[in-house]
Amino acid sequence: MSAIKIECVASEGYRVGESPVWDEKESALLCVDITGRKVCRWSSVTKQVQAISVDAPVSSVALRKSGGYVITLGTRFAALKWNEQLVTTITHVDKDKPNNRFNDGKVDPAGRYFAGTMAEEIRPAVLERHQGSLYSLLSDLSVVKHFDQVDISNGLDWSLDHKTFFYIDSLSYSVDAFDYDLQTGKIGNRRSIYKLEKEESIPDGMCIDTEGKLWVACYDGGRVIRLDPETGKRLQTVKLPVDKTTSCCFGGKDYSEMYVTSASDGMDKEWLSRQPQAGGIFKITGLGVKGVPPYPFAG
Repeated sequence: MSAIKIECVASEGYRVGESPVWDEKESALLCVDITGRKVCRWSSVTKQVQAISVDAPVSSVALRKSGGYVITLGTRFAALKWNEQLVTTITHVDKDKPNNRFNDGKVDPAGRYFAGTMAEEIRPAVLERHQGSLYSLLSDLSVVKHFDQVDISNGLDWSLDHKTFFYIDSLSYSVDAFDYDLQTGKIGNRRSIYKLEKEESIPDGMCIDTEGKLWVACYDGGRVIRLDPETGKRLQTVKLPVDKTTSCCFGGKDYSEMYVTSASDGMDKEWLSRQPQAGGIFKITGLGVKGVPPYPFAG
């Protein structure tokens, strides 16, 4: 195995960096700053970050088959045309919960955009519980609600055979699996496959590699962990120079690089002075595994 190398590629000081997604066409990494209310794009060619400001907390971004991107914005699914800097609402959820907002989201192998909600936080990880739900936006722009009673809807991905859906509700301190039907998008038979240990802290964003193993970013844990969903065992821990690691994805030419987002919200001056790269985007090379390219939203 080659040596693992971690570098901060964009020291942007995001308040809550999240939802990293590799855009192969642009050779760029997309991500969001939720409380900073912006969608960001880091070019691996120019090493520059472009950002588009939006009018509400923006919690996830995904590629779109018909061009542009889709985002979760407040409690809306929305379309984003990058060059025009144009955001248009597709549909609203949780209309009866004015204190809610979307959190993490990702597109499934059939092109449905799965995303979940949560109550707005009083401070990081402190909020009214059981207010969230998990939704998916279908290609005809209709919405399916899968379940409710969610605290902080977070990381999600699908097994390589597309028969299992992996999901994190952060305050359960668990990575869960569901049976998943690719044809219908239905999920069921929920079970826990990994419970986080104390020093791993709060499970946040997640992605899968080409060996079918899961990578989970641990918020306040300053690490990403690699899990075997079959055995429930942790295989590897990679520590980062910041505590508030939020999410991870694979990218780069052959999807052999891992990108990790981070947050700075909730850190005082002393903490920030110890971790000046908090809120930055990190690139990890030398992991010896590759990731699965992101699926585009089919609508």
